[in-house]
Amino acid sequence: MQNQPRSTDPEWTIIKLLRWTTSYFESYDIDGPRIEAEILLAHALQLHRIDLYLQYDRPLSRDELSRFKDLIKRRINREPVAYILGSKEFWSMDFMVTKDVLIPRPETEFLVEAAINLLPQDSASNAILTPKRILELGTGSGAVVLALASMSPCHLFFASDRTTAAVKLAKQNAKHHGFESRVSFVCADWFGPFKDKRPVFDMIVSNPPYIPSRVIEKLQPEIVRYEPISAIDGSEDGLSCLRHIINNAHLYLQRKGHLLLEIGHDQRNDVQKIVDQCAKYENVVYTKDYSGYDRVVQMRKK
Repeated sequence: MQNQPRSTDPEWTIIKLLRWTTSYFESYDIDGPRIEAEILLAHALQLHRIDLYLQYDRPLSRDELSRFKDLIKRRINREPVAYILGSKEFWSMDFMVTKDVLIPRPETEFLVEAAINLLPQDSASNAILTPKRILELGTGSGAVVLALASMSPCHLFFASDRTTAAVKLAKQNAKHHGFESRVSFVCADWFGPFKDKRPVFDMIVSNPPYIPSRVIEKLQPEIVRYEPISAIDGSEDGLSCLRHIINNAHLYLQRKGHLLLEIGHDQRNDVQKIVDQCAKYENVVYTKDYSGYDRVVQMRKK
């Protein structure tokens, strides 16, 4: 780090350090340099971001400056902030994340929202609501299924992932949010553990790998260097996992049950062809994300 703040310099106040770090991050083409500087400094000082401005003229101690410098070094090496902090906010909930799982993205909230809109909700009426059975495939940190459980506590939730590290982390997140008794997790590759017993679900949701293999090396270094490639690699055409789920999910869905999937921004036409060839679904609907791309596809079993 050139011209880095010295741990013995008593003049490094919070506001001066924020200005210096913002400029330093800009020189490394870090997106949102000011915001990331604030997030990392607040983390180093164990403060809320707003407190940085309430204490803007406070000088940092030697230990505090040393901790912050370590965080800066990790970030300019393009390690994602979520991994540095060990957590990521999703659906207004805080989730622990490690390099064993994909970092939850804002666009995946559209998957949660679409699922919630299809699930009957509990009410104050005297009507008895029959709990629905919802399965998430490839749960990762558990963000999607736990977000659903937080919004629809009357239903039964199940989630699978093929890596034990991901399942362990998802269980920790479930416990953190008090949902450990409401979500059942299993280590499995897609529908593997359900083939013999064929449990029937009312809804299956998934954010599967859908990036074409040839594109991955062109992604941001934060993704290529740190995030699990297996969680994003959708094989040569990016459709392998989507194709597998669409062609098999109907075997595990109740009649009129729903399948919801996150898809790539340019995959609508290809996904629609897979759905048409499968011929097991109806009422296919696409939902656009914040950028106007088709991001979620939902369909109902005939």
